[in-house]
Amino acid sequence: MADADDFPGAGDAGAVVLDALFTQAPVGLAVLDSELCVVRINTATPAMQGMREEDVVGRAFPASHHVIDTDVAEALARRVLETGVPVRGRIVRARPPAHGGQERLYELSAFRLLAGDGAVLGLCITVLDVTERERAQARLAVLDKVREGVGRTLDMVATCRELAHALVPVFADVVVVELVEAVVAGDEPPPAPLLSRLTLRRSAFLSGAGEDQPQAHPLGHVGLLPFPSPYSRALAERRPLTVAIASGADWLDSDPHIAWAIRESGVRSLLVVPLTVRDGVIGLVSLYRTARRSPYDQNDALLARDFALHTALSVDNARRYARDHSVAATVLRHMPPAHVASQAALEVDGITRPGGDESAWYDTIPLSGARTALVTGSVSGGDIHATAAMGQLRTVIHTLAALGLEPADLLARLNDTVNFLMTEGVAQAPGRLPLTAGCVYAVYDPLTTTCTIARAGHPGPVIAHPDGTVDQPDLACGPRLGSRDQAPFAATDIRIPPGSVVAFPATRALTAHLKSTTGPLRRARALTDSLLHQLCEDVVRALPEATAAGGAVLLLARTRAFPPDRVATCPLGNELSAAASARGFTTDKLADWSVAAETAFNTELIVSELVTNAIRYGTPPLELRLILDRTLTCEVSDSGATAPHLRHARTTDEGGRGLYIVAQLAEAWGARYSAEAKTIWTEQTVEPRR
Repeated sequence: MADADDFPGAGDAGAVVLDALFTQAPVGLAVLDSELCVVRINTATPAMQGMREEDVVGRAFPASHHVIDTDVAEALARRVLETGVPVRGRIVRARPPAHGGQERLYELSAFRLLAGDGAVLGLCITVLDVTERERAQARLAVLDKVREGVGRTLDMVATCRELAHALVPVFADVVVVELVEAVVAGDEPPPAPLLSRLTLRRSAFLSGAGEDQPQAHPLGHVGLLPFPSPYSRALAERRPLTVAIASGADWLDSDPHIAWAIRESGVRSLLVVPLTVRDGVIGLVSLYRTARRSPYDQNDALLARDFALHTALSVDNARRYARDHSVAATVLRHMPPAHVASQAALEVDGITRPGGDESAWYDTIPLSGARTALVTGSVSGGDIHATAAMGQLRTVIHTLAALGLEPADLLARLNDTVNFLMTEGVAQAPGRLPLTAGCVYAVYDPLTTTCTIARAGHPGPVIAHPDGTVDQPDLACGPRLGSRDQAPFAATDIRIPPGSVVAFPATRALTAHLKSTTGPLRRARALTDSLLHQLCEDVVRALPEATAAGGAVLLLARTRAFPPDRVATCPLGNELSAAASARGFTTDKLADWSVAAETAFNTELIVSELVTNAIRYGTPPLELRLILDRTLTCEVSDSGATAPHLRHARTTDEGGRGLYIVAQLAEAWGARYSAEAKTIWTEQTVEPRR
């Protein structure tokens, strides 16, 4: 071990240490006098590489270190000189000659030097080249910015623009994003590698120089991939490619427009990044740097590979979303149109404006007894699967409605169908989101002016009354169809006076708009005699922009009084002679209504058979009702629960032909049930008496 006596004295030791620091230390040291001129400097550091001490000593700081922001650096040094407060770790930009004038980043610290008597001698500054460290941090920041800002929308062009804004100016001076034309059209990405005959659409362009930046091609330009070129090579090799751009390079001849833009912009470095996903080519990102920045290197290429993967996935998601919506819209256009059948006491109309993340619909279904079913609903998701499910549900609802089910019972049956479709869909595509649907099924009876409404996780109707008031009735609401909630469905009866306008919206936002004090429904009273379709248009036109963007599906119904002279009711006894009384009542009423003789004769037979069946197999009290609307309806009701069944009697059978005769004479027949009774009904086309 060395003895302490072997070391020089304190003064000599200080000189030895200073000499070592200024000749061997990896940290750049400089001593400045009170005028900020360099007195002594360490030129052995990377920051001062290529500089001789005699060329620096005597020069003023910060010009001595080739700092770019000289005013800022000088102000910083003078503040330390005046206040004595050190500055540590301040990042400054410089262009040292040893790096060809390219920008470098220095970490600068400054300390004031005092004499023994407290006099200010000058400054000591340390300089450390932290370019690579800062660039690595900047690369991570760029990647975070891309991940946060790119792919926020399901729009391919918007995603390309988001990428350009994330990269300029922090990572590139100019960014060009091009997508394969087939991908823009919604097709699957073509397989890689691809060289010639690949068509690209310029989807985004951004320059730090602003609008004055020369462009090879305008946005939206569609052209072939330059070949051979670094662009085609990057796609062929499916990896980022760094290129030092030299004037006269052969590949520039592949596209004279690109060559002109490069020459006019003064770019010196190119990074070509392919956008690929699942072995398919999405597009190409071209990043350019001018001579004032360091050229792209392999670290930049590694970063580009990461953000290109994120961007490619975002673009592909947007492509699939657009394709699915396009297919869904096509399927929707070819579906049977929503059925809107106005009747004597109910005028209906609706409107559909596509949009949003749900597939919504409305329907009106004529029912027996002059009643009408009013239906609105929505299926989660706006893709082809949701559209197909919507079509299936509409068909099922029409089928169940024809069975005469009560609204709550119909929703329960419909829920079973949705659960089946959900199970089937998950089995076919395990990654698919479960299917759920909302629905409102309402039955309006103009003879009693009541509406029976059942809801399944869907907004209820909004009613504009004849007195000008608008409200939303408090209705029982069951769970969404297909949800895990197994709560039962319930129906609510409400009375709707003639002259009311009932609005069935498909979304809660549309519901809020309908209920607003300034909504179009507030003017519904003044539109009593105007076209209902015009009111639909007014409602949608007045939607706030944010609400309208989500689409609008709306069904409107205007109630009217059913003509009392078009309904006839006859209580019946339980004896067989009641059939004759019913026939006589029918004959007289059809004569009053001027019904054609053949129709009247057929109706008498129908009434006779239905009443006879009710007397034999039903439970008192019995009632006959005749309704003249769009068709002639005959209804026979009793309080029994047993429904007749159509039989095909053999030639030797003595009975069983009654309902067969009814089915042959009537256009439609069926049975419906309520809490108090069952009703057997028939419908016939009405022909006036000649």
